[in-house]
Amino acid sequence: MVKVNVTKRGNLFQYRFEIAPQGGTRKYINKSGFKTRQEAYEAGVKAYNEYINVGHTFQPATMSFSDYLDYWMKTYCEVNLRYNTIQAYKSIIKNHIKPKLGFYRLSQITTATLQEFINDVYVKHGASKNYLKNFIKILKSSFGYATDIVEFIKINPALKIKVPKYEGKDTDPAHIFTPEEIEMIFNRFRNSHCIYYAFLTAYYTGLRISEVFGLTWEDIDFENKTLTVDRNIVKKNQEGGTKKRLIKGQSTTVWYFGPCKTEASYRTIEIGDTLVEALKAFKEEQELYKEQYGEMYIKHYAKEVMNPYTNKPETKIVNAAAEIEVALPEVHLVFVKNNGAFEGNDTCKYPFKVIHYELGIPCRFHDFRDTHATRLIEAGADIKAVSKRLGHSTIETTYNIYVRVTVKMEEEIVSKFENYASALEIGFSKQPQCSV
Repeated sequence: MVKVNVTKRGNLFQYRFEIAPQGGTRKYINKSGFKTRQEAYEAGVKAYNEYINVGHTFQPATMSFSDYLDYWMKTYCEVNLRYNTIQAYKSIIKNHIKPKLGFYRLSQITTATLQEFINDVYVKHGASKNYLKNFIKILKSSFGYATDIVEFIKINPALKIKVPKYEGKDTDPAHIFTPEEIEMIFNRFRNSHCIYYAFLTAYYTGLRISEVFGLTWEDIDFENKTLTVDRNIVKKNQEGGTKKRLIKGQSTTVWYFGPCKTEASYRTIEIGDTLVEALKAFKEEQELYKEQYGEMYIKHYAKEVMNPYTNKPETKIVNAAAEIEVALPEVHLVFVKNNGAFEGNDTCKYPFKVIHYELGIPCRFHDFRDTHATRLIEAGADIKAVSKRLGHSTIETTYNIYVRVTVKMEEEIVSKFENYASALEIGFSKQPQCSV
């Protein structure tokens, strides 16, 4: 029985219940300000149940899977995962998992229930294999947290669920640009300098898209011909607003500087004369545009704010016209438009449509990175050096993900074996000798 007492204080009501004694003294929790006795009692019961369950507003044995997913998202995902991962998980949970499984109790869900759900997504929605793996990853991780960490349930029902069998080979989204395709791409955007030089940087360095657009001019050492990566650019949509961009100040898109993907991603790499001279020319051009736009040129500043999930400081990028004085450190972003406007990764959205539909070339920004790695290996570069240049944690990542076999490499394998075999002088007779 819930031990909540309700008393009247003046014209209002308060609830009160006893909690564990401290130092031999009896202690109570009480709260007043309720207009009716029933309102005070209901609030008191809720507070008492939360106290009994050590801060939880639910009973783990009877809570719904929907409520548990909210709990897992708040106590684990928002604390440990990156912003983009959190948003991807929230989308899948909201649009797929909760509508089908959310009404079940957490303790009620079985492996069969989850496998039927995965099969249903596969059959009815035609989800790709990689997309379906994200569903399974969420289910295994959330149920793993429920069993191994908070111990709400004893068995993880998601451990044995499988991805349905897909016919044919797994599709590889990577496309290694041929020299002809690279030439077509750069010729098409030669007059769109923000895009042109961003593509050029990616092609000559193998940087990730978030690393390219996170660059500032201070990261490029023209004298020593090096480029330093020590941050990512992260896009966040502010809560409660429209997602429309560049419409009378209604945009809710905000850019932040975030940490690199892994510890190995923090790196300084050498760059060649071609990229050095190209970026020098781009910087000189930016200085001219600053003079032409004058007080209307957009400048960017670093503002330290608190991350609402982790309660840790992070750097938000704010902007203002040059005529406005801002008491914040200025950020000299490399890839901005002629008027100084910064659109981060969104800069590439339209260009990639042009590459795909107009030029007829399959493309992702990551293909510049894949192409860079493959051409280095194809040219005989040391795999360890390539791995370090790409910011990989292990050499295996470089081998398994980014190094694609090209026609040239396949031909070289055959010719190398031919040279080896011919040196053995094995020989064979053109005319078979028969004995009677």
